[in-house]
Amino acid sequence: MSNPLEVLDELSPARPALTADEIDAAAKRIADIIEPTPLQFSPRLSAATGAQVYLKREDLTAVRSYKLRGAYNLIVQLTADERAAGVVAASAGNHAQGVAYACHAMGIRGRIYVPTTTPKQKRDRIRVHGGEFVELIAIGETYDAAAAAAAADVERTGATMVPPFDDPRTAAGQGTIATELLEQLGTAPDLVIVPVGGGGCLAGIGTYLRERAPKAGILGVEPSGAASMTAALIAGGPVTLPTIDPFVDGAAVRRIGTVPYAAASTFGSRVVSHASLPLLIATESPRGAGQFRVMHVDEGAICTTMLDLYQNEGIIAEPAGALSVTALGEIELEPDSTVVCLVSGGNNDVSRYGEIIERSLVHRGLKHYFLVDFPQEPGALRRFLDEVLGPDDDITMFEYVKRNNRETGAALVGIELGTRDGLDSLLERMRESPIRCERLEPGSPAYRYLT
Repeated sequence: MSNPLEVLDELSPARPALTADEIDAAAKRIADIIEPTPLQFSPRLSAATGAQVYLKREDLTAVRSYKLRGAYNLIVQLTADERAAGVVAASAGNHAQGVAYACHAMGIRGRIYVPTTTPKQKRDRIRVHGGEFVELIAIGETYDAAAAAAAADVERTGATMVPPFDDPRTAAGQGTIATELLEQLGTAPDLVIVPVGGGGCLAGIGTYLRERAPKAGILGVEPSGAASMTAALIAGGPVTLPTIDPFVDGAAVRRIGTVPYAAASTFGSRVVSHASLPLLIATESPRGAGQFRVMHVDEGAICTTMLDLYQNEGIIAEPAGALSVTALGEIELEPDSTVVCLVSGGNNDVSRYGEIIERSLVHRGLKHYFLVDFPQEPGALRRFLDEVLGPDDDITMFEYVKRNNRETGAALVGIELGTRDGLDSLLERMRESPIRCERLEPGSPAYRYLT
């Protein structure tokens, strides 16, 4: 297999290489439009982990995510002819807002393609930021479908594509996060935890740290339902995932970018875990450099983190924005080490909180579903409540599915337990009851439909 750095050599001369010097140059380019985001110490997370945990608040940018950095750094470098032809972008939402903001700021026309699954809140914000300069087009159910439509537009019109991650100029802009956090800390952190979708942010931050603070460890975190960087490191190159879970919409990408993979391949890589594969060490980190690792976290755990951040710190994080903090609960940290978690975005639609709470309860083992065959006779439901349900359990869903015959009728019953440990006793009472109960197992088609 060829050296991944050769990928960068094949890029157009108009595209500067992804280096720390180029990231420093990007920081100067974006300084007039993007103010440094806060680096906040977190007493709660520090107490919970024993480390000194800081949150890099990219959710507090003008577009509520770091994506403005990469979009603006690319667009501001376009020639006069390229600006006149306009720009095109594909995005799950946050990159689109960055492109829209940049287009409006520079008076450049743009067309932005988003998946139909993009939350309404993000679509509305794209329109607000872009105003008269941006046309928003929703197409397909995934980012990849939107990207294909955007590519066809570029081929047809000659406009310039503004990639969300697979371009050194985009990645360099996103890497300016690292220039800020090093200046804000005044020293190199022991570990920087970065969410991974397409990989541009990881590529930019990782490149800068490897050159300017090589002893800093780097941890990339993906959602379990879209672990494209993990798959690429295992395969030795970018691969297309057959399916993804679109819930973490800001990081649900089927295929990691070529440029991000090339950059990450120079960091040294260690895949911590993968749902279907054993622990795999791809390569060791370069001599004298902090360890580079990639891992994935469950979508339900992400939801729990989102709720914890809101309830404790008042931070409204979107699913992708909570990836880095979620990883804190999955790893061991050195006592008193300095850890920076990137809160990458805060564009979360409030209408999704019902699903977020549901996924969190399921992940914590508090929410379970059953098909209950109730006898069609008076008092059957009362008997279920008295004989099966525990004193701290609660029915949160009750819906008749069908009537099997004149004697019984099946109902879908959702039960929220008082404690996680209450499941075994509940199942035992169900086995002893004359009322037939069937648990819907996590991972089954019926269960996935519910959650």
